[in-house]
Amino acid sequence: MNFFSSSSLFHFLLVLTICICCVNLVYTTPVKIGKGYRLIAIEESPDGGLIGHLKVKKKNNIYGPDIPYLQLYVKHETDNRLRIQITDAEKERWEVPYNLLPREKAPLLKQTIGVSRKNNPFPLGVSEYSGNELIFSFTTDPFGFSVKRKSNGQTLFNSSSDDSDPYNNLVFKDQYLEISTKLPKDASLYGLGENTQPHGIKIYPNDPYTLYTTDQSAINLNMDLYGSHPMYMDLRNLNGEGYAHAVLLLNSNGMDVFYRGNSLTYKVIGGILDFYFFAGPTPLAVVDQYTEFIGRPAPMPYWSLGFHQCRWGYHNLSVIEDVIANYKKAKIPLDVIWNDDDHMDGKKDFTLNPVNYPGPKLRAFLEKIHAEGMHYIVINDPGIGVNKSYGVYQRGIANDVFIKYQGKPFLAQVWPGAVHFPDFLNPKTVEWWGDEIRRFHELAPIDGLWIDMNEVSNFCTGLCTIPEGRICPNGTGPGWICCLDCKNVTNTKWDDPPYKINASGIQAPIGYKTIATSATHYNGVREYDAHSLYGFSETIATHKGLQALEGKRPFILSRATFVGSGHYAAHWTGDNKGTWEDLRYSISTVLNFGIFGVPMVGSDICGFYPAPTEELCNRWIEVGAFYPFSRDHANYYSPRQELYQWKSVAESARNALGMRYKLLPYFYTLTYEAHTTGAPIARPLFFSFPNIPKLYELSTQFLIGSSVMVSPVLEQGKTEVKALFPPGTWYSLFDMTQAIVTKEPHYLTLDAPLHVVNVHLYQNAIIPMQHGGMLTKEARMTPFTIVVAFPLGASEGEAKGKLFLDEDELPEMKLGNGQSTYIDFYAKTSNGTVKIWSEVQESKYAIEKGWSIEKVTVLGLDRIGGAFEILVDGTEVTDTSNVQFTSEEHKYIDKLEEGDDKRKSMMVDIQGLELPVGKNFVMSWKMGISP
Repeated sequence: MNFFSSSSLFHFLLVLTICICCVNLVYTTPVKIGKGYRLIAIEESPDGGLIGHLKVKKKNNIYGPDIPYLQLYVKHETDNRLRIQITDAEKERWEVPYNLLPREKAPLLKQTIGVSRKNNPFPLGVSEYSGNELIFSFTTDPFGFSVKRKSNGQTLFNSSSDDSDPYNNLVFKDQYLEISTKLPKDASLYGLGENTQPHGIKIYPNDPYTLYTTDQSAINLNMDLYGSHPMYMDLRNLNGEGYAHAVLLLNSNGMDVFYRGNSLTYKVIGGILDFYFFAGPTPLAVVDQYTEFIGRPAPMPYWSLGFHQCRWGYHNLSVIEDVIANYKKAKIPLDVIWNDDDHMDGKKDFTLNPVNYPGPKLRAFLEKIHAEGMHYIVINDPGIGVNKSYGVYQRGIANDVFIKYQGKPFLAQVWPGAVHFPDFLNPKTVEWWGDEIRRFHELAPIDGLWIDMNEVSNFCTGLCTIPEGRICPNGTGPGWICCLDCKNVTNTKWDDPPYKINASGIQAPIGYKTIATSATHYNGVREYDAHSLYGFSETIATHKGLQALEGKRPFILSRATFVGSGHYAAHWTGDNKGTWEDLRYSISTVLNFGIFGVPMVGSDICGFYPAPTEELCNRWIEVGAFYPFSRDHANYYSPRQELYQWKSVAESARNALGMRYKLLPYFYTLTYEAHTTGAPIARPLFFSFPNIPKLYELSTQFLIGSSVMVSPVLEQGKTEVKALFPPGTWYSLFDMTQAIVTKEPHYLTLDAPLHVVNVHLYQNAIIPMQHGGMLTKEARMTPFTIVVAFPLGASEGEAKGKLFLDEDELPEMKLGNGQSTYIDFYAKTSNGTVKIWSEVQESKYAIEKGWSIEKVTVLGLDRIGGAFEILVDGTEVTDTSNVQFTSEEHKYIDKLEEGDDKRKSMMVDIQGLELPVGKNFVMSWKMGISP
C-alpha cells in the first residue's frame, strides 16, 4: 500500500529549490578528478589470490580528500566467479554485513598492511592473473584493471581512462568513489534496478540509473525506486554467437551509474568497491552463477502460484467474504485473499480492528477458508506506532529494538502517526520481531506477510517531535501529510554529503522522506551506509519469524529489495497506474527481477490507481495470468476492480487464469528449477535464443521457463498482435492443432480478439499439465496430461521436460526428504517409431498421492499411430483396451508473413491411460502411413 501524493507539486518545488544550489547536476560536463592511483606492490595472498597496494598520484579535495593508500584484493573464487575488491589499506570501511549476505571474507588489513611498498615481484607494465574462465589484467601507473574472457580473449571490463574519456581513473574518497569501464557499442546491458524503464528491458544510454531504496511509486520513469540491485548482465554477439556475463558491485550506499553507450561509470557515496564478475557464457548460466553467490531463490508454496486478490479498502470482514463469494459465482479461480491495513486497529502492526475484524469472527473465517484450501495474507509496515498502551511498542521499548538518533529512538510518521523503526541489524530486534509475529499468528493464523513501506518510507523529513496541543494525525485529509514538528538535519556530512546522487530524479537530500542518514543502528552503523539494506534485513527477520511458527515454507512479499532478497521473498513492482504504458512497463520490471534472482515477481494487475478501463483490465489479466506472482490490487481511492466487476473481464480471466491453472505443475517445476539453479520463471526470449540479436531488445513478449511464450496485446483498440517468433515450430497452447513454423526469426500477425491471449509452446519440449480448477488445492489433484512437442512434421526428433512434486509447505524444496518426487520426461521419434518415457527419482511421494497420467498429447508427428506398447516399471501393460488414439491435422496460421512448404502433420492424443506418475513408464508405437 502506498499513496499517490496530492502534495507532489509541493515536493517538486521544495526539492527544486534545493537543486538550484547543487553544483553537480546530472548532465553537467564532467570535471576530471585527480590522476588516479599507482600500484606500488602486489603479491600472492595466503588464500591463493592477489593482494596489492595503491597510492594516490595527485591529491585533491573535490568531494573531500583522497584516501592515500588502498588495498587491492583479487581472487578467482570459483571457476566462473572473479572478485576484485578495493578498499582503504589502513582503516576498515563499511561493507554489506557478512551475516546478511554470507560470502568469503577478504584478508584482514592487519595481515596485509606490512606488505612492502617498495618491492614489486611482478614486472612493470601489464600483468595477468588467470583463472579457468576469466583473466584479471592490470596496469601499474595509473592503476587500471581489465577482466577478459579466457575462451575468446574478449574484454568484459576495462577500468583504464585516458584524457579523451569523459570519466576519471580510479577515485577513492571517504564519501565519493568513482570507477568506470569501457564497453563496446554493441553490448546489450540489463539490470541496474529497481527502476521503471520506458524503453524496455535493455538499459538505454544516457538514461539516469540511481540506486537507493526510495518510496517512489513505479509510475515514475528512470528513477530510483524501491530496490537497489547494483548488477548488470552484458550480452554480446560475437560471430553469430551470444556471450553473456554479469558484473555486481556489492555496495549498499547510494550511487549513480552513468551508461553512455560505450562506457559505464559508477559514482558511489561510501563503502568500498567490491566487484564480482560472473563468466556465463549463457544468460541462464549467468543467473545460475549469480544466485549461487547471493543465495538461491526462496522455495514457494504451491498455493502462492494461484491467483491473489487484494484491495486497500476492504473495510470489514463481510466485504472480504463477499469478494470470495463473487469470485466463486463468476467461476474465476482465486487462491489467496489479502488485507491491506483495513484489518488493523488504528493502522498499528500486529493488531486487529475490534469492530470490523474482530478476532473470533476472523479466526472462524480463516478456519473455513483454510478447510477449502484458500489462504490469507496481511500487510505489515515497519513503523511501530508510538503509543504507551500498545503492547508491540511497549515490548519494543523494553527490548531496545529501535533505530536511534543521538541516543533516542528516531521519530518518524507513517500510517499510525508517530512511529519508531525497528533496527533489524540488531539480533535482539530479530528475536522481538519473531515473537510479535508469533503473537499475531495466535490472534489470526495468517499464511504469509506482506512487508511494505520498508525502503524505509517516512511521511516526514528530518528530526521530529510529537506536537503538543494538537492531535497528529487528526483523522482528516490524506494520511500521508506530515503533522509532526520537524526540523531539517543537514549539518553533518552524512545528511549532506559532498556528492549529490540523483535521488528521486531531482537530487533530493538522501534523508528526504526517510530516516535521517546520521541516525544509528546496532553497533554504531550509520543509516547513511545501511539505508538500502533496510528492507532486506526486515525480510530476513520476517522469514525467520514465519518459519519458526509451524515449520512451514514462508511466503513473504517485500516491496524494498537488495542483492539477495530473492533468497527469502517475492516482490511486486509497487504502485503503478492503470494505463497502457504501465502495462507495458510491467513486463520489463518483471523480467529484470528474474535476472536479479527474485523470480517470484508480478505487477498489480489492472493497475493500483486510478480506475482502469474495461478494455485495459481485460488485457492486463491476460498478461498478469502469466506473471510468476499474479495479484489484482487496487488503491483505496479507486473504484472496485475485482475481475468479476465486468462480464468481459471475467471472461478473459476465466480464459487466461484457466490456462495458468492447467499449467500449475509446469509453473511449480519452474519454482524448483529457480530454487536449485536460479533460473527465472519469466524470462526474456534471449534466454532461450541468445544467438539472435533481434531478440535482445524485445520487451513486449516473454517466456515462461524455456519453452512457453506469451505474446500479449499491449495497446488500446487492438484485436491482433504482431509477435516475433524465433526459428522453429511453435504450437498454440489454447489450440494445439495450430502451428507456426519459421526458419528465421520474424514477426507474425496473430488474431487476438478481446478475450484471447496468444501463448505458444516451443518444439523439443515436454510440459506437464492438469485439468485446472478454482483452487490450486483441487487443481493439483487432477490427472495429468503430458504434452510432447516435436518439430512440425519431423521424421526425426527429440523432446524433454521435467516435473517436480512435493509436500509444498515443507521448509525446503528438495529431494531426499521422503515427501517429494522428481521426474524427467523424454521423447524421441525416429525410423517410424515414437518412444516416450519417464525416469523417476524418489517415487514414494507421488505414488502415495495417487497421481496418474491420463493423456499424452504428441504434436508435430508426420504420421498417425499404429502398434502400441506400454511398460510400467519394466512390466508390459497387457490390457490397453481403454487406450484410444485420436489424431487431428495441424493447421497453419493464415497470416504467416513468410512462406513455408506447409507439409501435413498430425497432433496425436493418446487417451484412457492410467500411468502412475511415480513409476517409470515407456510408451512406444510404430507410426502408420503418412496422412
